[in-house]
Amino acid sequence: MPGSGRKWIDVPRAGARLALDFLLPMRCLSCDRRVGTEDGLCPVCWQKMQFIEKPWCYRLGIPFTYDVGEDAWSPRAIASPPVFDRLRSVAFYEGPARDLVLALKFSRRRELAGPMGRWMSRAGKEFLGEQSLILPVPLRWVRLLSRRFNQAADLAKVIAADCGGQYEPDLLRRRKRTRQQVGLSAKDRHRNVRSAFGIDKERESELQGRHVILIDDVMTTGSTVTACSKTVLAAGAASVNVITFAIADPSLRSADEAVKP
Repeated sequence: MPGSGRKWIDVPRAGARLALDFLLPMRCLSCDRRVGTEDGLCPVCWQKMQFIEKPWCYRLGIPFTYDVGEDAWSPRAIASPPVFDRLRSVAFYEGPARDLVLALKFSRRRELAGPMGRWMSRAGKEFLGEQSLILPVPLRWVRLLSRRFNQAADLAKVIAADCGGQYEPDLLRRRKRTRQQVGLSAKDRHRNVRSAFGIDKERESELQGRHVILIDDVMTTGSTVTACSKTVLAAGAASVNVITFAIADPSLRSADEAVKP
């Protein structure tokens, strides 16, 4: 009866859902095992996923082995402060995290951008908001043409929708062709992306005083996000923070000591 507070079940819709689950059961995002929730990992992959959690370095998001406070910096951040303000990542680039990145990028499983982007949004929630200007790390047009999509742009779009920020996929551009970063040394990576990025002169005003969030799928030595950060800061951005799905640099695996700056 109306007003009784009783919730009625839509039997046809519930039946259709059960039939769909039977015919197309929900699968683990990484290994394809059956799971009970949509866009989730099975228990095995969840255990193998090396999530990055607090306590961590305030600047680089590197996990500490013990809690030393919210604003502690790792020795690496003190010795070589990054150009960007803060880096936050979901997991280390190994196991299921690596599988997800490769599946999105090379197997064209673009549906993975949804759950991956939402994980990234949670990782960067401390600096994400409606005032954020969200920029994906761009691809050179030749590579974009061959791949047909930019995985960083797919992730950035999801993050912007989640936090209400402004998504601008074309504001930051790659203006020269670079070699693939895979297999290059840290020094060669930095040299490879030097002066590789730019902002359209007619659009520089859009960066004035803005809080920029750079989005990429994985960070290794940080050469790409550093080059991008320098570009947007030089164009007038007030700050730059970075969110990646994974960190691949083995030297960022942990920070055993912490220092209050």
